[in-house]
Amino acid sequence: MKKIAFNILFAGMAACTIGVFCACSDETYDPDPARNWAGTTNYFESTDEKGFGTYYNPVLGRCGDPMPFYDQREGNFKVLYLQEYDNNAGSFFHPIWAVATGDGANYAPLNELLPTGTSINEQDAALGTGCGIYSEADGKYYIYYTGHNGNVANREVIMRATSADGHHWTKDPSFLLKGADYGYSANDFRDPQVFKTDDGVWHMVISSNLRFAEFKSSDLKNWEHVGGFNMVWDRMCECPDVFKMGNYWYLIYSEAYKADWSRKVKYMMADSWENLKKCFDDPGANWPKDGKEGVLDSRAFYAGKTASANGTDRYIWGWCPIRTGTTNYERNINVGADSEPAWAGALVCHKIIQHSDGTLTLGEVPAIKGKYNKPQPVSVVASNGYNDGKLSGDNAYVMYSRLGVCNHLSFTVKTANKGDKFGISLVRGTDSKKYYTMVVNPEDGGNNRKVNFEEEGAEGIGFIRGIDGYKFATPADNTYKVDIYTDNSVMVMYINDNVCYTNRIHGITKNCWSINGYGADITVSDVAVSRQ
Repeated sequence: MKKIAFNILFAGMAACTIGVFCACSDETYDPDPARNWAGTTNYFESTDEKGFGTYYNPVLGRCGDPMPFYDQREGNFKVLYLQEYDNNAGSFFHPIWAVATGDGANYAPLNELLPTGTSINEQDAALGTGCGIYSEADGKYYIYYTGHNGNVANREVIMRATSADGHHWTKDPSFLLKGADYGYSANDFRDPQVFKTDDGVWHMVISSNLRFAEFKSSDLKNWEHVGGFNMVWDRMCECPDVFKMGNYWYLIYSEAYKADWSRKVKYMMADSWENLKKCFDDPGANWPKDGKEGVLDSRAFYAGKTASANGTDRYIWGWCPIRTGTTNYERNINVGADSEPAWAGALVCHKIIQHSDGTLTLGEVPAIKGKYNKPQPVSVVASNGYNDGKLSGDNAYVMYSRLGVCNHLSFTVKTANKGDKFGISLVRGTDSKKYYTMVVNPEDGGNNRKVNFEEEGAEGIGFIRGIDGYKFATPADNTYKVDIYTDNSVMVMYINDNVCYTNRIHGITKNCWSINGYGADITVSDVAVSRQ
């Protein structure tokens, strides 16, 4: 009965326009309409709305491990994901649900595509990550996925389902790939990814215990084991995604090493599929020449996988984890450190940016930028050490007027020297004893930078190491073009088409924000705020 109720609810959603469920209508969110919000600057304990505006989250539960693919027949992206509930049903969890999108900014729910098994002895009592494919050769859709059951001999195996229309799926009981049959782990054998190489043949890469397994097929039906290749040292690399873009081959993976500095989405690159596999023989010598060891985002973006409609414009989807606690203050620092953050959350999309040397970064999705198209008045409501666009001295800041539910903040910061530090604070008021800052911190004598997340204020705990960013080269001109997008508590920051930083920060809505200097000379310009 529980699943039937979910399906009825989501079927109703799919029949309506997406805008009805958008959380970003400020007209529908005003806890005190009689209050002069624009004339006040004190902290407000705001809460997330039930809907979403940009970063998709189901009405019930949340998204785990997205599996996007482009559907040539229907001309849109299908983003499959593992449906997570607060209370999963014992051994039966993570059915595959899906949404459809044409642009990475607007989503239509497609309900449950693939249910879990119903018996504790079924191999797919729980489902795990995989991939979706549409085959033009036979006009059929395929999902290769992980069957997970700790109660049977092989905890994880690769399974298959097919569909004639992409909406109604049938599991194929005749297909089963067991890692133990090929010398891999019976416990860790998951996350199949299917793609074509330059030889025109389908290949499948599977994550096993510190090894990737590779299979190939000419028809998506019969698969031959062709060997394996290394992962990154002693780190399990999950959710592999392989594609060719321009002249380069890429393997994107999520490093499951349980340390705050390592558990991120990364990539390797090479000029051929065969050379790409060889990169993992000596990762330290073969990191992409991007100065970031292939890191693409913070720890608050995980299980990233990509899809492209034309081979040129490519997007990546991952999940931004929930935060637990009874107050916004508790949630904002409860991000984990040496352990994993909470599993699953909101669906976050970025655009892949390929630079002239083949290296990758993540940037704004054009359709998301287009959604935030209502300019808002920007007022300076408080400041210290600020004069006509200049910040100087200790504890300098300029605070701007309250934000809405979904916001696009855009501005430029120029530092006087490469060692100068600045930050962007959210959830701030003039009476705040705690507020939350992305500090663009100088590293290595100022030659590099790293985004640190800090709880500042008189009662703040300072640096929160579980959610810091990664090193990137300091711009030669010391200029930082910053764009921040928020949807309820989900926040994404882009800097100079070179840095992406995702986080979840509760309490952004209806609170002020600021740009800060820390004893240095900072110039702030082109400040703009827009909403949906």
